[in-house]
Amino acid sequence: MSSSNPSRRLLLRLGAFAPLVLAGCTGLPQPFRGRPGELARRLRQPPGYRIAVPASSMLLLTDEDSASLSRAFAQALVASEVPAVPGPGLPLDWQLVAAAERQSDQVVPRYALRDADGQALGMLIGQPVPAREWVEGGAPLHARLAAETAPRLATLVGRIDAQRRTGDERAVGSGPPVLRLLPVRGAPGDGNSSLTARMRERLATLGFQVQEEAQGAQFAVQGEVSVVPSRPGQQRVEIVWIVSRRDGEDLGRVLQLNEVPTGTLRGLWGDVAYVVAQEASGGIRDVVFNAGGFPAPAEAARPPA
Repeated sequence: MSSSNPSRRLLLRLGAFAPLVLAGCTGLPQPFRGRPGELARRLRQPPGYRIAVPASSMLLLTDEDSASLSRAFAQALVASEVPAVPGPGLPLDWQLVAAAERQSDQVVPRYALRDADGQALGMLIGQPVPAREWVEGGAPLHARLAAETAPRLATLVGRIDAQRRTGDERAVGSGPPVLRLLPVRGAPGDGNSSLTARMRERLATLGFQVQEEAQGAQFAVQGEVSVVPSRPGQQRVEIVWIVSRRDGEDLGRVLQLNEVPTGTLRGLWGDVAYVVAQEASGGIRDVVFNAGGFPAPAEAARPPA
């Protein structure tokens, strides 16, 4: 009787969405052991935030020069011991957004630092540059501007990060991991909302503190779905859950693959979303656990001698 039920057959097929956990490419630092003082324990966590430097359209430059300035600033920040990458970055990255203003025959650059939720953290104003040099200076000018500004940015980032570490009780490493779950994207039908809701529920049952905003989060998860034709009457469904840490480390990916009849997932996902989340959430927890995201279990109390 159940074998003739199309929904039942689909769930049985999707039950084969066994997750494949793909670890990140680099080694993972181990959490500090022992019992340091409260302030030390907060400050000795891995680097708090990474800075993404996207190419800006507000620089009075060509796209090519804007990208060149982005790369120069990312390199200069790394040289100043601030984790940084050119481009838009990952969900928990801070961003350095550059803009320029024409003042008579000079151009004044401004650099705004924002957190992952888009909130302003601080701003620096660069030295004026002759307008002609601004347009024609190219990579040498970009490298010079970055070298001049990066130390000031590093000081600003360090001051803000230290204040946040000592003022945010959730970031001390003694409670449940705080995880930002971004909305799933790319799924047909109501898959994006259904998968996001079911994954939020599953991760909460596994011990995570799940939230939508970036502030206070130690980890982030982004789900992406792609559906492509595979063979006549069938579609290949690929779901990848990308797990990252707030310092920019790509910790790993949980990959789910299957084939379903064409058009099956165009409408309501229903129990299918539950099955997918149930299968993948354990893999996400394993990735975070291997990165030291869960506190070590307390030692059993010993009877007095």
